[in-house]
Amino acid sequence: MAVLRAVSGRPHCRAEEVAEDVRTEIGAISRQAVYDTLGILVEKGIIRRIQPAGSPALYEDRVGDNHHHVICRVCGKTVDVSCAVGETPCLTAADDSGYEIDEAEVIFWGTCPECLEARPGLNQD
Repeated sequence: MAVLRAVSGRPHCRAEEVAEDVRTEIGAISRQAVYDTLGILVEKGIIRRIQPAGSPALYEDRVGDNHHHVICRVCGKTVDVSCAVGETPCLTAADDSGYEIDEAEVIFWGTCPECLEARPGLNQD
């Protein structure tokens, strides 16, 4: 339950962040116990695991709505992007090769407003 509370309290968190939050709440817990619990929660559909290219896995408790994500290339901040209006999945494959597609996972990459604001020379008058 502490792992689930940690994921709920910090959307798009890494396993190490979950472990830190759980240790703060209950004391000692092994890294393996955290990974095992995250795996079970993902398997049961209670939380979602996303794996952005070149990044560690992220976990969230928003499941079942086929939403997507946008990730800042500078700081790694990740936010939810609602799915396009219509039936799930939000996207239709041009060639489904006979698969019955039930989910589309899209990750948008860019620069968040905070990192844009902090970019040197961007806000010159």
